[in-house]
Amino acid sequence: MLSSTPIPGNEEMVHRTINRLFQRGAEVIYDAIAPVHVSGHANQEEMKLLMQLVKPKYMIPIHGELRHLKQHAALARELGIPAENVAVIENGTPIEFRDGQMSIAERVPGGYVFVDGSGVGDIGPSVMREREALARDGFVLVHLVLDCDKTRLIEEPEIITKGFVFIRDAENLMAQATEQVRQYVKEGSMEQIEKKIEEGLSKFFYNETRRRPMVFVFTSIDRGV
Repeated sequence: MLSSTPIPGNEEMVHRTINRLFQRGAEVIYDAIAPVHVSGHANQEEMKLLMQLVKPKYMIPIHGELRHLKQHAALARELGIPAENVAVIENGTPIEFRDGQMSIAERVPGGYVFVDGSGVGDIGPSVMREREALARDGFVLVHLVLDCDKTRLIEEPEIITKGFVFIRDAENLMAQATEQVRQYVKEGSMEQIEKKIEEGLSKFFYNETRRRPMVFVFTSIDRGV
């Protein structure tokens, strides 16, 4: 019997667990088919009782989202705790007590600290966004071999994809992408050619597939013997 509701974001895992229990022959009772849900949190009357028993001089709600903190603070004021002794704060906001007076200090800048393997804090939101993009749409790698004057291709462009499409099932798409690369080189303007190809192929792949793989281009120079 599951007397709870899934935390948002965990629904798939919870439903998978329920399905596996059914597979093993269990009879599963959960909130969608019977009113068995109970909360582990105190209700308003229980919170009022706690405050009446403790009789706090100051009240700083700390559990829940901002909407929950606001409601908790309102209960404190209803029970007679002075408004100046009730503080609703968010992460990073210090509270100072001086000569029996409470005040809210200037917020301290902060954010998430990512732990990745043995590294702590050495990656940030930008890296996480890149990882999300790679996981969602994969990447395309384009290798160009140019002559020493960087004016023409010595070999056919090599296109490698991972996590985007299976090349054998997308031969026509890759052929069109290869032709676009050739066209960019033929235009003769080699300044920022890698960036131009990356931007051009990114638009092309989105128009054709409605996906945005990360596109990387690197060049090699064939200097002959």
